[in-house]
Amino acid sequence: IHAKIIKGSKEAQFGYTVQQHEADGQKWLLVGAPFESSGEHQTGDVYRCPLDRKPATNCTRLHLEKVSLNNVFERKEKMRLGMTLASNPKDNSFVACGPLWSYECGSSYYSTGICSRVNSSFDFTHSIAPAFQRCETYMDIVIVLDGSNSIYPWYEVQDFLINVLQKFYVGPGQIQVGVVQYGERVVNEFRLDDFRTVEEVVAAAKNIDQRGGEETRTALAISVARTQAFKHGGRPDAKKVMIVITDGESHDSPNLRKVVEESEKDNITLYGIAVLGYYNRRGINPEAFLREIKFIATDPEEHFFSVTDESALKDIVDALGEKIFSLEGTNQNGTAFGLQMSQAGFSSHIVEDGILVGAVGAYDWNGAVLKETRQGKVIPPKSSYMKEFPEELKNHGAYLGYMVSSVISAQHGQLYVAGAPRFNHTGKVVIFTLTNSGNLTILYSLYGQQIGSYYGSELAPIDLDDDGLTDLLLVGAPMYFYKGWEKGRVYIYTISLQGFFIPDGTLGPSEKTHDSRFGAAMSTLPDLNGDGFSELVVGAPLEDNHKGAIYLFYGQQNSIQPKYKQRIAAGDIFPGLRYFGRSVHGMMDVNGDELIDLSVGALGAAVLLWSRSVVRVGISIHFEPSKINVFNKDCIRGGREVSCMLATVCLNITPRTPITDPKTVGIWLDDKFIFILENKNHLCSAEMVSYCLFTQEVTDYTHPLIFSVNVGLQNADEGPVLDDGWPTSLQSELPFWNGCDNDDQCVPNLVLQSSSDLLDRRQFCGRRERSTWPPCVHQRTSGERLVEASRRKVLVEARLENRGENAYGTILHITHSANLQFSSLVLKVCSLEKHPDLIVFCVSFGFSVVLCSHFVSFIQVYFRLEFEFSRSVFLNYVQITLRVSSEGEEMSPEDNINDIYHNLKYEMFLLKLFVLQIQNLGMFPVSELLFTLNVFAVTRNANALLRLSDLDITQVKFKRLDLVMTAVVELSPSSPMFLHEERPMRHIILEIRKEEEYRIPIWVIVGSTLGGLQLLALLVLALWKV
Repeated sequence: IHAKIIKGSKEAQFGYTVQQHEADGQKWLLVGAPFESSGEHQTGDVYRCPLDRKPATNCTRLHLEKVSLNNVFERKEKMRLGMTLASNPKDNSFVACGPLWSYECGSSYYSTGICSRVNSSFDFTHSIAPAFQRCETYMDIVIVLDGSNSIYPWYEVQDFLINVLQKFYVGPGQIQVGVVQYGERVVNEFRLDDFRTVEEVVAAAKNIDQRGGEETRTALAISVARTQAFKHGGRPDAKKVMIVITDGESHDSPNLRKVVEESEKDNITLYGIAVLGYYNRRGINPEAFLREIKFIATDPEEHFFSVTDESALKDIVDALGEKIFSLEGTNQNGTAFGLQMSQAGFSSHIVEDGILVGAVGAYDWNGAVLKETRQGKVIPPKSSYMKEFPEELKNHGAYLGYMVSSVISAQHGQLYVAGAPRFNHTGKVVIFTLTNSGNLTILYSLYGQQIGSYYGSELAPIDLDDDGLTDLLLVGAPMYFYKGWEKGRVYIYTISLQGFFIPDGTLGPSEKTHDSRFGAAMSTLPDLNGDGFSELVVGAPLEDNHKGAIYLFYGQQNSIQPKYKQRIAAGDIFPGLRYFGRSVHGMMDVNGDELIDLSVGALGAAVLLWSRSVVRVGISIHFEPSKINVFNKDCIRGGREVSCMLATVCLNITPRTPITDPKTVGIWLDDKFIFILENKNHLCSAEMVSYCLFTQEVTDYTHPLIFSVNVGLQNADEGPVLDDGWPTSLQSELPFWNGCDNDDQCVPNLVLQSSSDLLDRRQFCGRRERSTWPPCVHQRTSGERLVEASRRKVLVEARLENRGENAYGTILHITHSANLQFSSLVLKVCSLEKHPDLIVFCVSFGFSVVLCSHFVSFIQVYFRLEFEFSRSVFLNYVQITLRVSSEGEEMSPEDNINDIYHNLKYEMFLLKLFVLQIQNLGMFPVSELLFTLNVFAVTRNANALLRLSDLDITQVKFKRLDLVMTAVVELSPSSPMFLHEERPMRHIILEIRKEEEYRIPIWVIVGSTLGGLQLLALLVLALWKV
């Protein structure tokens, strides 16, 4: 893998985003580092890295953390600048966003996000903050302070002023304060734009001394504050508030009505504070004074305050602050509070007329999509999303705008696409239109299938054929759970001509991977393999135990190939890489080889992957002669005459993508180096290699010889690669010449002859001992074969002769009757007078087919076929049919069949026992055997006395009687068996005894008793002596 690693700070998350960029006539890689620090603050930043093949690359920090908005008290700490990058190839500008950029509003910080627009010279041009709204505290407040002699003590008024100022949120984008003191004359103590912090204002207030004066000219003071104080340092779009503090009736009260009306025309909100200390100290009725101050207040119910004396001013400080901040600063369009935490810039996408940004935190984290154009910001109203993001699901936090993109549809033109990965926990993608007037219309919605899959967190539209119309929309679900692992998945949607988004399958990582986060990053690439279709790269940053990997998928007609073509793991590049594939981008030739290269982000690194050219190698083979003539021995190899031929292999190289260095293309053929392509200007280069071939001991002349050619690159690690969709091997057939007059068809004349070794009557009876046997005495049907009792097999001798042209694919078909089993075939003799070196080879397939190699003219082959008699099937005949066939058109098909058929007579070999048991000692089963047993009573001289018809032993007066019986064995006339005698007879003597009652004799009992007594006496005597 050809790669270059650009290293950066892991702590700064260098490599979180990558973007190829061209500016100043040079190619760069923009690398986001959203955790980069600027001094003590972690602001984030973007680096630019020159793209070349130099071993080392020095990246330059752009210091975009200087991005800012005027008149805003901003907070850049952890704003994550560089978290998103979007490059505009039309003007070579780019946008970098920090979605957590915040600004202060009162006591809160609003994270509305900010983006920085950078031109082709890497100069910051302007800030983009579409979600930014003016604070509620964006006010110009002028305090009109009565400093006449009647105010006493002055420090109480001064303390009140300081306490009130400390309640104000003074700063850029918030409150500006000016103080006017009056008595007989009016003096501007400080202007609205003199101080920018509370501390500065309070310090200035401490230095205000009482001017004094005999008169209280309140109308003049209001007029000066309106005409001068709000003009000097005032902001035209800020809310104007005037606070009048006095302790007595004005000496120019006739002018009050006029100055109050003029103030109201200038949209100045007036607050009146009446200090009654002078009246109380002198016991004067303050009614007229109070009416005057109420008249000055814009709303007497809300904007009027009165205190008993100067010391009581401190009691209304909090109330005054609450009144001012609760009534002022609201936005009439109702979006001010909905976009306070929008985090605009969480995603960004450059469109034709501006920049589309995702604002995931808008509207209680349901999210929104905003747009910045040259005419200004475009903020769709919240109601635009209500149908697809109903109010009852607002607590789910859909995060709409997590990713934004656009597609070009033939039906609708440009459509915007936004992902909401947490919608209803399963995720959602919406396709919509957005006008510059803020009218947002959602046309289609796509839904995730699994809870927590983060469907819609990544989007990738693809124009497969570069016709200007988007063909596919790919939606990532990197947390998709499959088979117990968080593998990730990418959904494919085809965009029809009618503008519909049709599901068209999914993509996934390798089956061997576990937690991959496949789909966390995606990027489309221009055509890499020369097939005219764009490709897709998908990142899986958690694969291989968080080392990461990327997957390359090839495009095809109307879709993406479902199986990835290449998987590049971090370990294949550098073992220390982690989270490789967290961001991917590829759109330009980085190293000048006219091939699109890929940039991949990792933790603390950006990796450049150089693409390699794709070539196709065409293979063709030519044989001379075009057919093998085994009858023509034109070469001598190893002292033998053989048939030779010439094989010429032609290779053609066709580059599918540009090749800048042709000498890197080395071709090998079957492990042999062939050539190097020398001229890159040739679209096709050819090389021919010749081989001399010869045949040796070929036994199968029917099927052609197969030649296989395999090609490859000499150095698989350098230079181009072979097109994996193009074959790198070729099989070609070289047939044999059939040796016949007609090259397409031979006309053989196969003649088959056969005979068996079964004995006919003459052969069987030729032996003397058989001459008296019944089959030899009685003449029966001719053609019968006699089977000896000892025979187990039948042998068939066959001869096959070819009296015509060569026969190929000669097959001997063997069929036989069921009482035979095929045992073997033996090639006995092969007569090859004209071709003594030609080998005839036969092989048996099962028990019915024998296939032989080609039979040349006048060849004779002798076969011996062996069959065994079956022990389970018995027939009175035998049949063996031999049939020969070949691939040619037979001249005389009638002599291709031999049918051997014989009626059989089987010799019986019976052993007769006098136990009245007849045992068949022959091989063949005996049927229809009639056994006759005649029992006669005869004398000792064999004279018959009677024929026994019944026997009753109890009527016979003898103890034993010998009976002589006669046994005769006869065969049915239709039986296929024969005996050695016509009608064999045997006499059997039976001994018959009458059953008697048996008792023990008396003398045995008496003798046994006496013997026992004698033995007992001897034992007693022996024991007595002892």
